[in-house]
Amino acid sequence: MWSRSAVGLLLFGLACAEISPHAASDAGAGAGGAGCGGGGAGAPGGIPPPTFYDGGSDTPPRPPPGDAGTCQHELRAIVRDFRSGEKDGQPIHPDFENKVAADPGIVATVLGGDLKPVYAGGTQATTTSKENFDQWFRDVAGVNLTFEKTIPLTADPARAGVWLYDSDAFYPLGNDEGWGNQYLDHNQDFTTEIHLGFPYNGGEVFSFRGDDDLFLFVNGHLAVDLGGVHSALTGTVDMDARAGELGLEIGKTYAMDVFHAERHCCQSTFHVETTLSCITNIIID
Repeated sequence: MWSRSAVGLLLFGLACAEISPHAASDAGAGAGGAGCGGGGAGAPGGIPPPTFYDGGSDTPPRPPPGDAGTCQHELRAIVRDFRSGEKDGQPIHPDFENKVAADPGIVATVLGGDLKPVYAGGTQATTTSKENFDQWFRDVAGVNLTFEKTIPLTADPARAGVWLYDSDAFYPLGNDEGWGNQYLDHNQDFTTEIHLGFPYNGGEVFSFRGDDDLFLFVNGHLAVDLGGVHSALTGTVDMDARAGELGLEIGKTYAMDVFHAERHCCQSTFHVETTLSCITNIIID
């Protein structure tokens, strides 16, 4: 099991190794990336810890590798619950249950140095301010309540090497968790945050379909922008086709950072389809 203080976040495939949150300044140094099948000394199951590579000076440094672990088939995420209406005399968050519109450009194209998206404003005014947006993916007393959740992935029986999660009713928090069910039969209005590493061996594809906002960064660069309050939309990253843009080199290990928000009733779709063969935990305090 993983503790709240460690905040282990794992997603979309087979997890291999944990990444320490400390001493992040030299993440670009080291040997080439490792996959699931190596023979690293001292690593359980023969899995060597990976080395992360930065895409350049404009991308945030990545945490260095820690102790290796065993591969798993599950998604681990931090889910933050927000009020869906007035609760205990406190108002609803102004970015939730407000304007409905697809809104690209809410976040900057490079991930922040704290591994959080940087507010850029958007184009359709579905957000209200940098201060309010910065609460989406940070623990803020009196504004959100934070939970660790695990979501299983399943192998596609018809396509070898493809891993799936598919839900048209994605409500990871129970009615008795967080601010609870305030006006629906499920716990609405929340954000999801996931961080992972993966070895780039060539041919990897990652696809997401869902609502509302989805900001996906690869190697610190924005690769999918499905910002705004909207019905389910699809974004796909073909790592080979975008390797130059994202600063990827075959044989090295890179980070993926995923930020999702469910901001409006009354549907919640979350579909993941990926050929990432092996991923790693990244630990963020």
